[in-house]
Amino acid sequence: MARKLVTCTINGKKREHSVDIRSSLSDMLRGEEGLDSVKHGCDVGECGACTVLIDGQPFNSCIYLAIWAEGKTILTLEGLSDTKGTISDIQQAFIDEGAVQCGFCTPGFIMSSLPIIDSDEAISRDEIRKQISGNLCRCTGYENIVNAIEKTQKKRIEEKKASKEQE
Repeated sequence: MARKLVTCTINGKKREHSVDIRSSLSDMLRGEEGLDSVKHGCDVGECGACTVLIDGQPFNSCIYLAIWAEGKTILTLEGLSDTKGTISDIQQAFIDEGAVQCGFCTPGFIMSSLPIIDSDEAISRDEIRKQISGNLCRCTGYENIVNAIEKTQKKRIEEKKASKEQE
């Protein structure tokens, strides 16, 4: 069993782990870091439950080798809360819109939505659906998930607009 030292930034903290070269990033995040939001769903990159951001882009961590994380910046759901444990606006929107049923898929959906809600430009509900199409939910009809993403997207765009007007 060959091992390699991987140094990366996880949720804002520089981390170092010796990993089996065959280990997935999800194995490292769950096993070494204890980050339970990274779910083991399908383990073949089809359900999106393990989605994390790597250098700002969503990836299925179950099919991303841990050794590929060398020098990368990784963000998981745990990294969205502030130092006091206050949840982010997108997490609150999922609660407010009833987009959480069993909760298994929720972290992956939230992580996949971050590039959408961080954009300066609003996209349509159909485009939101396309961009989250790599995530599966067996409990909902996706309507409330799209509502939560759209609500947060609009709120953030309005806040950016108001901030620019004050300058």
